[in-house]
Amino acid sequence: MSPAEKHADILKSTAKRLGFDYCGIAKAEFLESEAPRLEHWLSQNYQGQMGYLANHFDKRLDPTKLVDGAKTVVSLIYNYYPEKQLPHQKGDIKLAKYAYGADYHDVIRAKLTEFLEILREEIGEINGRSFVDSAPVMERQWAQKAGLGWLGKNSLLLNREMGSFFFLADLIIDLEATPDLPLAKDYCGTCTACIDACPTDAIVGDGVIDGSRCISYLTIELKDAIPEEFKGKMENWAFGCDICQDVCPWNRFSKPHSEPAFQANPELAAFTNREWKEMTEETFKRVFAKSAVKRTKFSGLKRNLNFLQTEKGAEFLPAPPDRS
Repeated sequence: MSPAEKHADILKSTAKRLGFDYCGIAKAEFLESEAPRLEHWLSQNYQGQMGYLANHFDKRLDPTKLVDGAKTVVSLIYNYYPEKQLPHQKGDIKLAKYAYGADYHDVIRAKLTEFLEILREEIGEINGRSFVDSAPVMERQWAQKAGLGWLGKNSLLLNREMGSFFFLADLIIDLEATPDLPLAKDYCGTCTACIDACPTDAIVGDGVIDGSRCISYLTIELKDAIPEEFKGKMENWAFGCDICQDVCPWNRFSKPHSEPAFQANPELAAFTNREWKEMTEETFKRVFAKSAVKRTKFSGLKRNLNFLQTEKGAEFLPAPPDRS
């Protein structure tokens, strides 16, 4: 067995030991085919107010600009599909499944730190960095290149064994490891379920998302008022959106995660629409103290909830000032 093959075995066994569902390996090199796609996407202003997506264009495409001497990109999948979905009844306020429990950034970042420590113990000094939705890294493209799946029409990575309800994370390291082969086939075929189901028409092409129209963007990234054109189209999503995943046939293979930190806060699981709409800042801080929902802040979440109320002609409740 060559050193590169041995390193690949160590990477995959370590990933399994830390609870990752899949581990794929790709050679660290410039993503040449992605450059024109990214440039065109940005030229259409599909990033909306997410100006950071236009920053560090070269670093986003070239991992060697993020880690000196980088040789390998390790792509990792971590399941978050819940055993029970919230809410329990049609018409209830909804938030994306990934936000039910603890903030995934904290949970997975700790695992990646341990991953690098284990590698250094077993192999020796390694220069590398870990990433979980925290730097200019094209996680989905690297995962595809590493053979973990293909990019669906909703632009998400799809895996034949578990669908798409998972987090992606990466290690960029200066360790040589035998790469995996990219998946040669797109298994979406002629299916357009995600395109047909999107209420805001955010999927504007095969794998192309107008981020400025996506409900996840409108409820999380957008700092201004939600445009009136989306009245009646939010489908009760107060934070994030799972519509294009819920309708995807491949997600029939989703299985419940085994990560205790991702279990829904019991208080959140018992929320009624009334409790959502009458939420105080004190309740927000208590329920979402360790959640990704805190990213939108109390004022942002109230803005979203108020917008949902006015969708059906309910009395408008002004959003409170941001006290952060």
